[in-house]
Amino acid sequence: MPISRAAGLRTTGVLRLSQRCTSPLPLRSQPNRCRHQIPSAPVKLPISYQFRSKSTAPPQDDPEDSPKQAGQPPKPHPSLKSMFWQSIKSDTARAWYVIKNTSFSEVMRQNPGEALGAIVAILGAIGVLVYCVYAYYTYFYSRQFTRYPEPVAQALRKALYFSNHDPNPQRALQYYKQALELCDQEGLDHFSDDVMGIKIQVAAWLEKIESYQNAISVLENLLGDCKRWVEVMEKSAEEGALPKLEPAPASKEGESSVPEQPLETFWAKRTRLLAKAVSVSVKLANLYSDEHVLERETAHERLVWAVETTLREMQRRAKEGLKEGEGPWMSPEEVGGSLEALAQSYQEKSQYHLAVPLFFQALRLCEDPCHIAILMNNIATSFAEHPLIPRGDAPVHAMMEESKTWVSAAEQRASYLAAAQRWAQNAIDHASETQGEKRTPECDEACAVALSNLGSVLAMLGKNAEARKKFEQAVALSKKFGFEDYAAAADARLQDLPKA
Repeated sequence: MPISRAAGLRTTGVLRLSQRCTSPLPLRSQPNRCRHQIPSAPVKLPISYQFRSKSTAPPQDDPEDSPKQAGQPPKPHPSLKSMFWQSIKSDTARAWYVIKNTSFSEVMRQNPGEALGAIVAILGAIGVLVYCVYAYYTYFYSRQFTRYPEPVAQALRKALYFSNHDPNPQRALQYYKQALELCDQEGLDHFSDDVMGIKIQVAAWLEKIESYQNAISVLENLLGDCKRWVEVMEKSAEEGALPKLEPAPASKEGESSVPEQPLETFWAKRTRLLAKAVSVSVKLANLYSDEHVLERETAHERLVWAVETTLREMQRRAKEGLKEGEGPWMSPEEVGGSLEALAQSYQEKSQYHLAVPLFFQALRLCEDPCHIAILMNNIATSFAEHPLIPRGDAPVHAMMEESKTWVSAAEQRASYLAAAQRWAQNAIDHASETQGEKRTPECDEACAVALSNLGSVLAMLGKNAEARKKFEQAVALSKKFGFEDYAAAADARLQDLPKA
């Protein structure tokens, strides 16, 4: 009898750029409409009476228009900032006058509490001022800026200021462009980590302000540049046309000497740019799969290229050995992250038979015990959702001895569910055993989700009593750790079980 397939199994794990303007309303004064009546007969007035000449100009209907008629610009309305600073200046002037004309001993004798409060306030203000100066110089004059020529560093300081401290997208973008133009004028290498770092920072800022298409455009240009350089370099190496490296000219007398850096060979530069291209391609896949973009096919293409390039480079090194100046390739964690990203992309496309081997390879490279539990749970989900494929056509069949004896689709499906049950239980055990400093929130997440998935697998195997226990445990554990959505999903599956 055919066994129903899994429904709604949950995977775990997450892969590792209006302002309102108000303007004060102008106050309009009413024109003076009273006219003095001059008596016709002469009147004797006392000597102390002050005579005032009456203007012969016609009355104005709007006093605000008088400066414009006189050729003078209208008086600007004071802003809140200027009023604030004006009040501080006036208060400071009054305080200084009192301090200058009053002895400290007299103040302490008359108002000791207020004097002590004033001293504390002054010391606090000095402390805040010192901290602000320290924070300013620590951030804006750190290594991330001083490694650039001063004109570039100055433009970057302004760009980051208008990116993070006083958000102004137009001015921030203006200074980012200026920084890149100054890099060209200063003769910096377009493929240096410093210049590429500016472009990556621009893309991150554009993503932060939700300008996703512009962020994608910046990263796509960077990826294309890296690919073209690597292709040209490999072609030149095959033809034996790589130029010889020459050391940088020594600094002349009177010029500031820059510490000599070791020469980067062409193969070392190729390794650096190829690794950068892989990481940029993975980031592009994340952007393309974002809910604001939703170009899943393009995201999948970027992940496939990243994984294939990573594995191809590992095979080349194993076969040919290291070239002159070549350093280490990507770390196991970075390679595993690319494999896991591609596996999750296959899961989203419901191609679980292609996700299983990638999760296995990522599991071999993973060293984080809690993330290992996450990968085990994802393997269990992929097995439970594995499609029925002719024997030998799926990559995972080579790892399943029982596949040689399958005679029906029901047996094949039962084998997949048995494998899913084993891996879900492995995830629960591994997450529960990890304790101490190595335990992270990923262990709690893996344990809660694996319990729910194990309940679903047991229900598909017809073991409803055992499934009910696992669902109840999943609900309790999810609520304990604050995973309300996991608790709701497990409870919904519990309610779907047939009543005993």
